[in-house]
Amino acid sequence: MIIDYKLSYPSGTATAVLINGFHTPKSDKMAKKQVHGFMKYFSISFLWGFFQWFYTGGTQCGFSQFPTFGLKAWQNSFYFDFSMTYVGAGMICSHIVNLSLLLGAVLSWGVMWPLIGDLKGKWFPSSLPESSMKSLNGYKVFISIALLLGDGLYNFVKILLFTAKSMINRLKDKGRDTYPETQNRSIDELQRNELFMRERIPIWIALLGYSLFAVVSIIIVPMMFPELKWYYVVVAYILAPSLSFCNAYGAGLTDMNMAYNYGKVALFVLSALAGKDSGVVAGLVGCGLIKSIVSISSDLMHDFKTSHLTLTSPRSMLLSQAIGTAIGCVVAPLTFFLFYKAFDIGNPDGEYKAPYALIYRNMAILGVEGFSALPQHCLQLCYAFFGFAILANLVRDLSPKKIGQWIPLPMAMAVPFLVGAYFAIDMCVGSLVVFLWHRFNSAEASFMIPAVASGLICGDGLWILPSSILALAKLKPPICMAFKSR
Repeated sequence: MIIDYKLSYPSGTATAVLINGFHTPKSDKMAKKQVHGFMKYFSISFLWGFFQWFYTGGTQCGFSQFPTFGLKAWQNSFYFDFSMTYVGAGMICSHIVNLSLLLGAVLSWGVMWPLIGDLKGKWFPSSLPESSMKSLNGYKVFISIALLLGDGLYNFVKILLFTAKSMINRLKDKGRDTYPETQNRSIDELQRNELFMRERIPIWIALLGYSLFAVVSIIIVPMMFPELKWYYVVVAYILAPSLSFCNAYGAGLTDMNMAYNYGKVALFVLSALAGKDSGVVAGLVGCGLIKSIVSISSDLMHDFKTSHLTLTSPRSMLLSQAIGTAIGCVVAPLTFFLFYKAFDIGNPDGEYKAPYALIYRNMAILGVEGFSALPQHCLQLCYAFFGFAILANLVRDLSPKKIGQWIPLPMAMAVPFLVGAYFAIDMCVGSLVVFLWHRFNSAEASFMIPAVASGLICGDGLWILPSSILALAKLKPPICMAFKSR
């Protein structure tokens, strides 16, 4: 894929260009400026998180609940919550992603949910709590699922067709000596290819490793989750290599990791096959299994592309991945339980809503129960938004670039449908900072924005560790800053 097909793997290439750029004589000054910018905004973000903590001594307290646009807007989740993480993420994401988030927020929390909420007693029983899947929450969850599935299905088919067409063209050109070793290749490229092939990983290691982990999974996973029978795991490991190849190839062409969409297909199939009693758990575990195998294939290929362009040994890269995975097997569960014990994870009204947990669980329920799981008129709305997602993608791909670049992204629009509008506003603030920075000093903005954004995200993220330790130690903030109508 890297040497013969010359697939670009844009993320891996961008990483390599950045690393190589640090090692040129002119880049020393720029790198120092980036590190200084990162440390400065990392410190500001961390100290801001520490300062905010003192005002969060109760439910719906603190700067994160500041009613920026008034109390009525705040009740419908329209407010700026001073999250440096989302502002930093907004600086990194493209304008169209952030504007799509805002459009989704306005359409859902600004228009649809207030209107559907007024139909309580007509479309759904007024006695049901709002969190019930047969109440307003059902519309939030299933309409966002319809957008995600429409966008995912379109891109899934598009990437498969694109991949198949490209592979057929490569096979046609195979006998024509399209890639002679000595023609049209620079000395640098020949040197990279020589090192990459000399340090390649033997095929027997791949086969042995895959077989070993397949056997372990077939034995252990059904013991952990009895709902997922061992033969489902066998089928997953038989299908996964071909799906992984398609995903890695597609990622090399388009930079899109479609693992979540492969996982959704497995989720629906396994939920339906396992039936009512165990379908939800079997579907979710099978989805996680397929998604993990398929996702890591494209991630590894991005890393191998980076190693190829930076003259790094593929064996060193794989060993580093293995060490990182081994550390992750310890750190990830500990981090999860630290969060789980310290914060109210999954509370729809809390800080950590875990929206995708709710989405995937209800996808599994939909696979088991069918459309009977939906509240009244929800199916018609889901059809409309599913169709909108496909239509929006078609218009973007078929229209001229000047028009297509402004078509909203359904995948981005779906998230605020469930989470709320506040983080979309934060992300748009990040976009506004980038826009103004480019207007006043475009040259500086181009290389400083990633460093500043990373500093904001890392500082805010690191503050979660001491705040979770304080929460576990039962140390509560001394002040509750809240806002009420006069």
